[in-house]
Amino acid sequence: TVILGPNGSGKSTLLRAASGEIGYRGSIRLAGLEVAQSAPWRLAARRAVLEQAPSVAFPFTVAEVVRLGLHAGVAADHEEIVAAALAEVGLAEHAARPIHVLSGGQRARAHLARVRAQVWQPVGPEGARWLMLDEPVASLDIAHQLQVMAVMRRFAEAGGGVVAVMHDLNLSAMVADRMVLLAEGRLVACGPPAEVMRDALLSRCYGCRLQVGRAPETLPWVLPQLAGS
Repeated sequence: TVILGPNGSGKSTLLRAASGEIGYRGSIRLAGLEVAQSAPWRLAARRAVLEQAPSVAFPFTVAEVVRLGLHAGVAADHEEIVAAALAEVGLAEHAARPIHVLSGGQRARAHLARVRAQVWQPVGPEGARWLMLDEPVASLDIAHQLQVMAVMRRFAEAGGGVVAVMHDLNLSAMVADRMVLLAEGRLVACGPPAEVMRDALLSRCYGCRLQVGRAPETLPWVLPQLAGS
């Protein structure tokens, strides 16, 4: 599921509530587990969260940062997961480097490896595990954007859940099973990409004229050329 909407529409707030980081009214359930009533250790075993701008205060190596996620999850005794998670995001050769010397895009992928290590197996004895990602491709070039989207897609296809806040409509349409479109803190639309990616809905939410095309037939995409007209 991809959460979309203009800046300030409530995307990150919704994700933070769903992950248990902030309080909420009503009910948010993660596979039947009421988030607000769940102990942090129980949530840590069910979901891993990638913040919008994660930072590291100490000069940890890349492998040490990934190991933080491993030790927060349910497979802390499987040290081989660190190397596997780094390989998944294309950073195997950077394991011993201090994380602060990496580029912004490399650091973003290192933190994705950290959250993957926390919920390495998409499904556990308690059911599906979840990746909750806030703008996971914001600082990446197109090749690494596609790499990260493939990681998300494989996790979902293996039985896990993925909830991601995104800005790129085209990438979202390419991989999402469902889209949630927000505006001014309210739900505007929710459904498969073909139902949400509509001219009127997107234009109303983003405050500019947008036109949805389709090429190839099964893949919706957005033409921004009319945004300034």
